Amino acid sequence: MISKEAVWIFAEREGERIAPVTLQLITKARAIANQPVAVVLLESLKEHLEDSIAEYGPDEIIVVRDAVFENAADSVFATGLFELIDQYIPNTVLFGATPLGRSVAPRLQAKLQTGLTADCLDLYYEQDLLVQVKPSYGDNVMCEITCPDHRPQMASVRPNTFAAVKVEGATPTIETVTLDISAAKDITITATTPKVSAANSIATASKIVALGRGANDDELVAEARLIATRLGAAVGVSRPLTDRPDFTVEQQIGQSGTTVNPDFILNVGISGSVQYQIGMSNSHLIVSVNRDNQAPIMAQSDYTFTGDAKQFMQALKKAVQV
Repeated sequence: MISKEAVWIFAEREGERIAPVTLQLITKARAIANQPVAVVLLESLKEHLEDSIAEYGPDEIIVVRDAVFENAADSVFATGLFELIDQYIPNTVLFGATPLGRSVAPRLQAKLQTGLTADCLDLYYEQDLLVQVKPSYGDNVMCEITCPDHRPQMASVRPNTFAAVKVEGATPTIETVTLDISAAKDITITATTPKVSAANSIATASKIVALGRGANDDELVAEARLIATRLGAAVGVSRPLTDRPDFTVEQQIGQSGTTVNPDFILNVGISGSVQYQIGMSNSHLIVSVNRDNQAPIMAQSDYTFTGDAKQFMQALKKAVQV
């Protein structure tokens, strides 16, 4: 039996696997919610992804398996979720702030006439009221947003904002539901081809070399790429370097770019705006190089070097024997 007043998480897929942001949301929901945590999995007849969700410890997995979900338009997922929500009335529905989540969640919000907070950095409950924390006013102020009068409460969270942790011995209840859903009439998706983007590369990288305005030099950029290759690291940038022709916005780290949580990040020539720090604050080991020892990034770093970025990178290149 599907629990009433539960916290629901919309399960997304990346190719043939569950998207990491779904698993991250399960871990966060388990940590903050007093209600049952349920994952809603809308999948095609040939998909069976429950096991990869189960090991992260939700209380329930609600499965709707239907041919209509194969190569489905976003509106079909929204319709399926709406039918479930209308029937079971969850307390909260959480989404990844991904292209699919950003398409499905607003459609639901409009149908349900409830609140939706996008791109949250934190979530917590005050009794059954979900407090949704997100930056505003140029990312200089953290707002705490609530939806006291309507249900479900809805929020989206960017990938890598939280960590995903497996739960040993987890045995969630699996509830299979049948819905009567039609394919989208105005859109036909005939095929999909996975693409590995630069954003995916830095989002999942365990090591990152990040370059900022103080590293906007062709020679220094070339050395950084060589060092990154030697270290097995991805190359990311702060917003100013996205203006260069050899970088894209997909490689931008920060609140308006990609949120990362690598084991190691080397910041070169980055002062550390609030937006940038938000995007990399979950990194495990932070090393920063800057001429200004009072730059904001230095206070957030585990190790710092105050001085010329080009000299530092030349010395590092020799040390790693590029």
